[in-house]
Amino acid sequence: MRILFASAELVPVVSVGGLGAAAAGLVDELRRQGVDVEVVLPDYGETRLDDERRRVLDLAPWVGPAAVRSGRHAEAGRLHLVSVPGMARPHPYTDADGKGWPDNDHRFFAFGLAIARLASDLDADILHVNDWHTASALAASDPEIPTILSIHNLAYQGTTDASWLDRLGTRSAAFGRNGECNPLAGAIALADAVVVVSPTYRDEILHREHGCGLDDLLASRGDALVGILNGIDTTSWDPATDPALVRRSAAASPAAKATNRAAVRSEVGLPEQPCPLIVAVTRLVDQKGIDLLLPSVEFLATMPAQLAILGAGEPWLVAALHDAAARLPDTVAFVDGYDDGLARRLIAGGDLLVMPSRFEPCGLTQMQAMRYGTLPIATDVGGLHDTIVDLDRSPDRGTGWLASDPSPMAILDALHRAIRGWSVATRRRAAQQRAMATDWSWQVPARRYRETYARLVGSPVDTVSP
Repeated sequence: MRILFASAELVPVVSVGGLGAAAAGLVDELRRQGVDVEVVLPDYGETRLDDERRRVLDLAPWVGPAAVRSGRHAEAGRLHLVSVPGMARPHPYTDADGKGWPDNDHRFFAFGLAIARLASDLDADILHVNDWHTASALAASDPEIPTILSIHNLAYQGTTDASWLDRLGTRSAAFGRNGECNPLAGAIALADAVVVVSPTYRDEILHREHGCGLDDLLASRGDALVGILNGIDTTSWDPATDPALVRRSAAASPAAKATNRAAVRSEVGLPEQPCPLIVAVTRLVDQKGIDLLLPSVEFLATMPAQLAILGAGEPWLVAALHDAAARLPDTVAFVDGYDDGLARRLIAGGDLLVMPSRFEPCGLTQMQAMRYGTLPIATDVGGLHDTIVDLDRSPDRGTGWLASDPSPMAILDALHRAIRGWSVATRRRAAQQRAMATDWSWQVPARRYRETYARLVGSPVDTVSP
């Protein structure tokens, strides 16, 4: 069985958020489980392939010159990189000011046409697209090829001018919604299976509050809409081998935690204090709810606790965090930007991780943190609900603390409960051991995808395993 897997991101080739890590993790595990996966990405430029072959793609005239480079990437394996006019940019989606490139519709709709062409040229048994950037491929793909859409974040839909409906392909009518062209809506309507990246988020988006205007369309898909929880790369995120850490340990180790905590405190400029270190590694956007956490920083010194945040995004949130760190230098530290090594050291050195998300399709950081013995404090939404067991509700199974809703008061309450729970050493260590022992790998999610693939082509799932 051959899968053509289309994405706008794939670690380590290009990654902006969780999409790149999720795509890479799933592809790697599918290949380990014996599935023939061909990956197609946009050619943003500068990606080196071994044994490279290049050919011109004959697409619709509106696309302009198009080509595909095929070969083997040193880390990502077999890749097909599609170049269309304007695709090669320093950032896949936005300019230096954080604004979306004005021709994103042209860039990714042209990419969608190329995906559809490759699905036929490569004789794919299944076309698997991810989020809106690849969704338009379903307008032009061969209806005989079964299709899967994975929704990583429903909030981003790629909506644009309705004039595109005349150009996308023979099934472009499905992409019309509310007088506009909505690529994600079109793929939801056309895909043979729609996979949402956690079971709870799958249920949430059927309701108006989280459905982003597509709840009725999603509900109409019935059993074709399923939730499969993402995994993480447990080889990369391994506390026993991670080269970014000052001290490595395979099991919950108070000594290793203390060493890593002291090192990261020094790195971000926080003084050593006998209190827990709370960390956050996040994009600074509305979804992640850091603004809901800000009212709590005034109370941290009295809890007591310290907070260290690494993140980039909305300028007003960056300014607010810089202000908090300046006002409370012994309690709050903020590093503007993203650094993978620092992110890992924060996650390993932190005692607690805070994720005050308004919504969270799956979330990866809470699983990475638990893998490193850092207990999460999070809102009870989406994939956070599916991965964290509240210690106060389930003392024998708990792995963290869940705020009842995404509000400043609920988050403050969860912080208080977490700091109180952290102070009981026997309880803390038992929770750390449970968290670190949990299987966060892609093995089970990949099998669920294999089962979905097999169902679409009418084959037993075991026929696609080694």
